[in-house]
Amino acid sequence: MLTKCQFDVLLSLRQNAAATQRSIAESIQVSLGSVNNALAELKSKGLIEADGALTKEGHEALAPYKADSAVILAAGAGTRFAPLSFEKPKAMFEVCGETLIERLISQLKEAGINHIVVVVGYMKEAFFYLEDKYGVEIVINHEYADRNNHSSVWAARDHLSNAYIVSSDQYYSKNVFKSYVFKSYVSAVFEEEETEEYALQADKKHRVVGMARGGKYTYRMQGPAYFTREDAQTFLALLKAVHADPNAAGLLWDDVLAAHLDQFNIVLGPIEPDVIHEFNFVTDLTAFDADFFANVDSKILDNICATLDCDREDIVRVDPIKAGLTNLSVLFEVKGAQYVYRHPGNGTEEIVNRKAETHALGVAKKLGLDDTFIYEDPNEGWKISHYIDGCIDFDYHNQVHVEKALFMIRKLHTSGEESPWSFDFYNEALKIVELLKKLNYPFPLDFDELFKLITSLGEKMKVDQGKPVFCHNDFYGPNFLVKGDEMRLIDWEYAAMGDYACDLGNFVAQGSGYSVEEACDVLHFYYGRTPTAAEERHCLAAVGVVGFYWYVWAMYKEAMGNPVGEWLYVWYKAAKQFGAAALERY
Repeated sequence: MLTKCQFDVLLSLRQNAAATQRSIAESIQVSLGSVNNALAELKSKGLIEADGALTKEGHEALAPYKADSAVILAAGAGTRFAPLSFEKPKAMFEVCGETLIERLISQLKEAGINHIVVVVGYMKEAFFYLEDKYGVEIVINHEYADRNNHSSVWAARDHLSNAYIVSSDQYYSKNVFKSYVFKSYVSAVFEEEETEEYALQADKKHRVVGMARGGKYTYRMQGPAYFTREDAQTFLALLKAVHADPNAAGLLWDDVLAAHLDQFNIVLGPIEPDVIHEFNFVTDLTAFDADFFANVDSKILDNICATLDCDREDIVRVDPIKAGLTNLSVLFEVKGAQYVYRHPGNGTEEIVNRKAETHALGVAKKLGLDDTFIYEDPNEGWKISHYIDGCIDFDYHNQVHVEKALFMIRKLHTSGEESPWSFDFYNEALKIVELLKKLNYPFPLDFDELFKLITSLGEKMKVDQGKPVFCHNDFYGPNFLVKGDEMRLIDWEYAAMGDYACDLGNFVAQGSGYSVEEACDVLHFYYGRTPTAAEERHCLAAVGVVGFYWYVWAMYKEAMGNPVGEWLYVWYKAAKQFGAAALERY
């Protein structure tokens, strides 16, 4: 094994056998005496010739330190980079005339690292060409939507020895990679301002002894990391346990490192300021590359400009909105006014009729139920709306909120407006069940029992549903914009002719938290009177059927790689609880 000084001197001579002691001392930042001692030691070990050239043994001594591989993490959806990440992965955008990931690959190859693995997930097909163009290896992370980036490192676990771990969306103004690395390290940039990233503490020998979120006047973790063979084995053993733990799904790979730092001999790798450029948001990139917005190939930006009659330069303050269950949205500003761009989610073309939605939005605007609507493309499903600032959450236990909401849906039902389309929650649920069967989805053990209950209710509802009316069909709390005395009903994706009770079913099934008794208690706000027993049982049946629809819809979304989290359980409980209560009344 070599000492750090011996390694640095030997590597310097490998690069330039004619290098002087002084030039070596300056390049590796040690004293001239230390270089002279190292040279003497290397000669005594037979690792260098008298003229400084490396012997065969010298090359063999360096071999264990050769950087063998690089793992580029490119699986994430980059939702903070909306709306452009709706069109392609962040790593595929051009920055200063170069595609981000291609520049990264080129820098790695320039450093002599030819075994490059790209871990992909979101829009994975966008990366496949890199195999032929650069000879990289593609590894698919099938868990990218369910787990954080530790799953990408785990997917590349066979390639981590003497390897770099690199984020695909960073731009290095100069090449930071090395062909030979003495010890595991994490890159870091000194930060004077407060940072929310990992702040690193190192001892006098530069070993990292502390990692904690937040701090200022500190080195913050940023840029590539490197693991030697020994540390890679230690890390993978830890990562294996994390990957097997469902409660650890949200962990980053560096969270795992931070929690077990004492098991590693990992050093700080300082990088000069303004070398690493990270683009979390579109505004980060436009601040770095002033021409990016003007030159980027983006149909989304073209849509916005055409709809709002503006130039790309007018689009400012672009911020992603937390992704909804069906779609992706982004907030932006044009000429002082705020707007929302809605992008259809993956797989929604199978279950959403965009032409019907466009028609319904026109009706909602006409009736004064939703004045936010500006334009929707009925074929592609993208939509632009006014943004209403200062809204509060709808409260299912606020009588004013509930009364106003049920008055609004009654207004729609009795408006006489019609749609060329219809939506039957029971029939649509059956269609999704068939889609799931084609996908060989693993149904839960009690699915058949619940399906039998809903089938019975669906048939009974058809008998007493009455004349179809114009329905919203996604009528629940999050789709109300509440501001002062104003209330708007948004998100008309499923609106069509149907059974009026299904809107009430949505209202209860989708997170109201109501018991059966509480659900019955609010019905008088809709009817303007006490409902009859037949009306009550019909509405309860609708809660069960609608809950079941959203339950199987959630399964479908999960099968498409877009899990909806706890909502699946909420809808399951609604289908089971209210379905049973309704069947008793029948």
